[in-house]
Amino acid sequence: MTLIQSFTEGQEITGFYLLKSSTIKQTNATPPKDYLDIILSDTSGEISAKYWDASAADKETFFAPMLVKVRGVVQLYRERLQFKVNKIRPAAEEDGYHITDFVRSAPVPPNDLVYAIKTAASTIQDTDMQVIIDHCFSKVGDKLLHYPAAKGMHHAFYAGLAYHMTRMLELAEFVCMQRPFLNRDLLVAGIILHDIAKTEELTAELGIVSEYSFTGKLLGHIPLAASWVTEAATQYGMDLNSEKIVLLQHMILAHHNLPEWGSTVQPQIPEALALHLIDQMDAKLQAAEDALATMPANEDWTAPVRALENKSFYRAKGN
Repeated sequence: MTLIQSFTEGQEITGFYLLKSSTIKQTNATPPKDYLDIILSDTSGEISAKYWDASAADKETFFAPMLVKVRGVVQLYRERLQFKVNKIRPAAEEDGYHITDFVRSAPVPPNDLVYAIKTAASTIQDTDMQVIIDHCFSKVGDKLLHYPAAKGMHHAFYAGLAYHMTRMLELAEFVCMQRPFLNRDLLVAGIILHDIAKTEELTAELGIVSEYSFTGKLLGHIPLAASWVTEAATQYGMDLNSEKIVLLQHMILAHHNLPEWGSTVQPQIPEALALHLIDQMDAKLQAAEDALATMPANEDWTAPVRALENKSFYRAKGN
């Protein structure tokens, strides 16, 4: 099987790939003609694909995520590789492939990631914060085992959300050791809760976001997580105006820093600032790592990375 990462211009490809997305679009011809605008992916990366000869039946058949067998040719379009699909069919059981073999996953087993998160939560000394976190864990259920952290910006893979949380918790331990004036309980709780409502904001299967949920579109994960804190505090008889509850909500509401990024307030306590910076560091480094890991083997520069101000990144010869 030829990995997408190794595709080269002019190469003829026949193989099995994950249909990550499929959208019906129209050509600019007169009269316009429908075609399928597709994203194909495997564990090495993804590629934009076009199926120009899509029939009415094809438009009813191909929906993400599904495993497909394709035949076609790799082309160069606007300085980026693109795949022209000449033939496509759904994979069958007798083909011997499973869709999970083609899904990018966190480099750490999901069970280990969730164990690390819950272990970190158990080290929080403040019992009210522990109760609130346990309440949020109960709302999430087993989604932490497989949910991505985003649709495409960063950690957009199987168990990406738990991987993001775990890496942030590791960074937080170092920051708290270096800056002991920080309230560790508040920072650890904020990290665990800051993105936890993405499990309700996003609709995802096999680590692939198909769409934003109704609630996700209208509210978003930041207000949702803050409301979960209120819900837990109310259910367990805590004072909603107590300092710890307000500070915990502030951690969540401020972690994106700016209104245009979704925050209602900017960080105004050191722990909220630390959370924002740790979140940014992990998200941006993951975006850079993903871009380098999935770029074609014969290229020196990545495609523009949306999460990094649309800049391309150079792969040093030693990497």
